[in-house]
Amino acid sequence: MSKQVQRLDRVVIRFAGDSGDGMQLTGDRFTSETASFGNDLSTLPNFPAEIRAPQGTLPGVSSFQVHFADHDIMTPGDRPDVLVAMNPAALKANLGDLPRGATIIVDTHDFTKRALAKVGYQANPLEDGSLEAYHVHSLELTDLTLQAVEGLGLSRKDAGRAKNMFALGLVSWLYSRPVDSTIGFLEKKFATKPEVAAANVAALKAGWNYGETTEDFSVTYEVKPAPMPQGTYRNISGNLALAYGLLAAGQRAELPIFLGAYPITPASDVLHELSKHKRFGVRAFQAEDEIAAIGATLGASFGGALGITTSSGPGIALKSETIGLAVSLELPLVIVDVQRGGPSTGLPTKTEQSDLLQAMFGRNGEAPVPIVAPRSPSDCFDAAIEAARIAITYRTPVFLLSDGYLANGSEPWQVPSVENLPDLRTEFATERNHGEEFWPYLRDPETLARPWAVPGTPGLEHRIGGIEKADGSGNISYDPANHDLMVRTRQAKIDGIARSIPALEV
Repeated sequence: MSKQVQRLDRVVIRFAGDSGDGMQLTGDRFTSETASFGNDLSTLPNFPAEIRAPQGTLPGVSSFQVHFADHDIMTPGDRPDVLVAMNPAALKANLGDLPRGATIIVDTHDFTKRALAKVGYQANPLEDGSLEAYHVHSLELTDLTLQAVEGLGLSRKDAGRAKNMFALGLVSWLYSRPVDSTIGFLEKKFATKPEVAAANVAALKAGWNYGETTEDFSVTYEVKPAPMPQGTYRNISGNLALAYGLLAAGQRAELPIFLGAYPITPASDVLHELSKHKRFGVRAFQAEDEIAAIGATLGASFGGALGITTSSGPGIALKSETIGLAVSLELPLVIVDVQRGGPSTGLPTKTEQSDLLQAMFGRNGEAPVPIVAPRSPSDCFDAAIEAARIAITYRTPVFLLSDGYLANGSEPWQVPSVENLPDLRTEFATERNHGEEFWPYLRDPETLARPWAVPGTPGLEHRIGGIEKADGSGNISYDPANHDLMVRTRQAKIDGIARSIPALEV
């Protein structure tokens, strides 16, 4: 008999296991399948800060949550409808988030006395009745995987690593997801290790077939595609969208991009991505520390590039003096702050919007900096272009304030047409503007921006530095009336940005 198909309007699934169990890859592939199917979706990866936390412990649990629906959704969901748990630690760490009636698919292979004791279980929760409020499917996923890949020449340990693909195949069958793209992905990813590719594909297909043939699952579920405007779509994470937005901004401004960065979670992916795109005029500089990174970036802006620096809260604290210098020099600079939990090093892999006040006020003196904050992973693309527009037009540093949830989360993104992107071209100063002199602080009456003079332009030599400038000439000035004028002028310039921004879309 064919199995019953039940239609749902939305589902939240969480894959959880050890940090070495491949949960991020599993979730990413399920997300890609869901995006290609046409559902609206939102994801929330969650992983330990440690490179490899102790195996089988609560701090070592890695998870990936995906919320997909047949309508427009705004969040990755709070209460998973389905939990796929690969060991006792994954079950215990995530059980408290499940509503009554949720489905639990659990690999029983590691439910040994030692593994249970390691996470504080006195008895096996699969046998003591403590999970009666849930629909529990206890499966020997590891053994089923070993059977599926038998004869492919892998060791028992290597063969067991494909259990995440067995789980993916099973859940893909359960929710009517296509798996052809995942098979192609695996064959490409492991092209140099054909036996590993074959094992993962075999495990994936075995998981699908297990759902189809076993009596453990009597119902499959269907979530129809969501209605969306016509266009070309892809699944995109916030950090990738942000990197693409910065690339697009450089192209539309016809400026070379200089990225000065020091690696820090969760901002490092922007550095990784932009470093791949030298053909688009990107120079990526991994500095020895945060201060060197922003110093080099501000120097690149002085030299006529679109200067970008990326960091998170602890790094932003170190960059604060140079951000103030950029305010004083009035040069374009995009400061990407992908926020995480604080204070200090805080919670490196956990999301928190913890840097807002630091971005607004975390500098000495009166140093106003505009802040652009994306609203979703795909909006990071538009926010990056907007941050660059403001920086270039108004000659100011700009904060681009993302966070770990946006950075690592993903959603469908409609790829825009290049002609619909704003024209960000600007003119460099080429001639003297004050008789026989060049005054670097004569301002555009509309924007109050000062001219941008590239070093080496004949006749446009001028002084730079952090000491207060005389209005117009840019000479060093300790005059209190001039300082008052410059402080108020810099604030008025930032206040005037609002005139170029449309009303907020809620």
